[in-house]
Amino acid sequence: MASPFTQLQKILKHEIQDGYRNRIVIGGIGRFADHWYRQARASLREHDPDLLLLLEAIYADLRRYEAAGIEERRLLIEGIEARIQEALRRERELRASPPGLAAKGEPAAPPSSEPLPASPVEKPQEAPARPAPPSRPERTAPARPRSRGAPPVPPRLAAKVEALGLDAPVHLIHGVGRERAQRLARLGVQTIRDLLYLLPRRYVDFRALKPIHRLRIGEEVTVIGEVMDIGSKQTGNGLTVIKALLTDGSGVIECTWFNQPYLLDRIKPGQFIVVSGRVDEFLGRPVFRSPEWEPADRELLHTARIVPIYPLTEGLTQRLMRSILKRVVDYWADRVEDPIPAWIREAYGFPDLPTALKQVHFPEDWEPLEKARRRLAFDEVFYLQIGLLEVRRRWRSVPGRALVFNEAALERAVEALPFTLTGAQRRALDQILTDIRSGVPMNRLLQGEVGSGKTVVAALAAYAVFLAGAQSAIMAPTEILAEQHYRTLIALAERWAGAGLPTPTIRLLTSGVSGAERAQVYGELAEGMCHLVVGTHALIQEEVAFQDLAFVVIDEQQRFGVLQRAALRGKGYNPHVLVMTATPIPRTLALTLYGDLDLSVLDEMPPGRRPVLTRWLMPEERERAYAFIRRQVEQGRQAYIICPLVEGSDKIEAKAAVEEYERLQREVFPDLRLGLIHGRMKSEEKEAIMNAFARGEIQILVATPVVEVGVDVPNATVILIEGADRFGLAQLHQFRGRVGRSSYQSYCLLLAESPSESAIERLRAIETIYDGFQLAQKDLEMRGPGDFLGTRQSGFPEMRLADLTDLRLLEIAREAAERLAGRDPELQAPEHRRLAEAVSRFWRGPVEPS
Repeated sequence: MASPFTQLQKILKHEIQDGYRNRIVIGGIGRFADHWYRQARASLREHDPDLLLLLEAIYADLRRYEAAGIEERRLLIEGIEARIQEALRRERELRASPPGLAAKGEPAAPPSSEPLPASPVEKPQEAPARPAPPSRPERTAPARPRSRGAPPVPPRLAAKVEALGLDAPVHLIHGVGRERAQRLARLGVQTIRDLLYLLPRRYVDFRALKPIHRLRIGEEVTVIGEVMDIGSKQTGNGLTVIKALLTDGSGVIECTWFNQPYLLDRIKPGQFIVVSGRVDEFLGRPVFRSPEWEPADRELLHTARIVPIYPLTEGLTQRLMRSILKRVVDYWADRVEDPIPAWIREAYGFPDLPTALKQVHFPEDWEPLEKARRRLAFDEVFYLQIGLLEVRRRWRSVPGRALVFNEAALERAVEALPFTLTGAQRRALDQILTDIRSGVPMNRLLQGEVGSGKTVVAALAAYAVFLAGAQSAIMAPTEILAEQHYRTLIALAERWAGAGLPTPTIRLLTSGVSGAERAQVYGELAEGMCHLVVGTHALIQEEVAFQDLAFVVIDEQQRFGVLQRAALRGKGYNPHVLVMTATPIPRTLALTLYGDLDLSVLDEMPPGRRPVLTRWLMPEERERAYAFIRRQVEQGRQAYIICPLVEGSDKIEAKAAVEEYERLQREVFPDLRLGLIHGRMKSEEKEAIMNAFARGEIQILVATPVVEVGVDVPNATVILIEGADRFGLAQLHQFRGRVGRSSYQSYCLLLAESPSESAIERLRAIETIYDGFQLAQKDLEMRGPGDFLGTRQSGFPEMRLADLTDLRLLEIAREAAERLAGRDPELQAPEHRRLAEAVSRFWRGPVEPS
């Protein structure tokens, strides 16, 4: 039986946490004292005189508690705590003594049938001298769970688990077994290490202790009280309902659990328990439905603390998950070796890994939890950066080809352009030319929004490679975009020929190129007669062979997987690689995601381009939008109308391109020439429509988002986007880039059916922000990195905690990785062995370059 002094100690701990407000127990400490005194007096072993004196002194102080002020209550509890410690010491002595004898060999005191007087002033002089009170306790969260020394496995398996360490399978853990291990496997948990990194989805703060009479509906609270009654009943559908009445003297609350009949054996009338949960309402009174509960005299795991909420699957409950994780964390967290060097942790103020793992699972408070989560998030970005820097190092360590070309001829090619390069284009071109001259294989990202002139920069670089006597390849994700590039390059070659310059042979290779034409392209590439080829995935087919591929351009590179990019590089001997993206990405994020690449940014638009005036319209303004489009067409311009879907859907209320095209042609623009393009059309159909639109034969093009890239019609001056609230800022900006590609003033009209608050924020942002990089930062902040980046590209590690909007953390991780690379680039030092293993686990195999 538990000591009555231990029970009182628990109650007083909660009273301290509640700020000495005398509301933790039934009717306050004074009323509780009578109940406690009777139980304690009856349970004292053989009425030891020393314990009786301590009991009387404690009882006297408890009776004085209610009338005392806060400061006096604090002093009273300090004195009571000292007496409790003395009583517990005396009880230990008695347990060690033979029955019937006191600890010092004195005869036991005779039994007494009456309690001693309980007046707080009757016998104060009989109490033992009060020890010096301990320092004032701080008001903190419930006591931190103590680490357990024994491994959380059956003794017969302990040696095996110790030998395997963190790689031991979870079925060896006590309380798991093979059946639960199979369920944990659905959550991605196979080993003890996986379990340590199965992080809570969220947390519930159950530290708020409240008396029952002050409970409010909807609160997440904790109540400590005595069980008045408990029973069960069966419902008509066979459901077992357990109901318990809990009182703390200020009131009574009903607690209900469903299909847990075993609770009748665990919760008994007269027992003090701790209950945590959300206060619900039933017939106008507060109730707890399926609350967490624990006996008040045990270490608290599910109540009265910040409680972790884990991801679950069928057959696993939160209580079971917390119990398993508690055993594992208590034993294994301190045995995890921290792979991050101490100098990095100290430099950036991160806790060590064992502390972070303990706090992220069972936090003492919100501040250490935040520090723990930030440390684990740093690990992810840090490992990412180390891997990317290693790719960069390996890439630059292989022999490359220093290309020597006629720089005067290249300058004449620049002068023959129908426009002047922007300063950003000049800088990017110079950086690329420096790379291809260097003898180190280039691996560079050219970043610039739609219309910034990436294609011209890539074309000039390819022309320099042609002047050096080597071949180039440009790979695009779609046939439309490949054909667009091909037409642009042919036009440039014609200008160079007109200026008397050497002219490269340029070919197109897509799935639409077949038969004799495809065979001719294959032959010219293999013999070196084709100097520049533009294509899609067709370029990486096994039949494609180059005589001397020295320069590779991958456009919209995020749309290709690692293996596809590697396949094109493999067509040459360590060729120079330029990857391009039209998605503006904030610089810090770009350096994080593409840390293996050098970065060139086109942050200027060509001269003469006007900002595309953008307006957000409500559905009732659609007729105004149609009238505006008609006026633009009457002035000789062209227009796009973008619809989210190809065909109508009962589940999604969005304009469908096919239906909308038919309605617009029939009812709105019967006298105009409309065209339709969507992703389900065959390549030749799409090509025919796009060519007709480019020639001006189609005045209004109705399209799905397939028009996002690859369409360049300078005469198009207005784009109407239906369902604009369904798109993110980055995609809306891409659409907007389809117009404004000439000196004509252009317009973007956004029609939103029923925008949410976040959609309204996006629409207002794109109305006022025209810079793609500013919009990218806004989009990143609003939608988070998952939606911002779209589908994760193949080969990119999963990051579960890192927030890619936390630019400061990204900067810290990159800086730390670069500092480490300066000391030990290959992580060969003995002190970095664990770090090398952690990086390898994070990347799950060899790291591929972007």
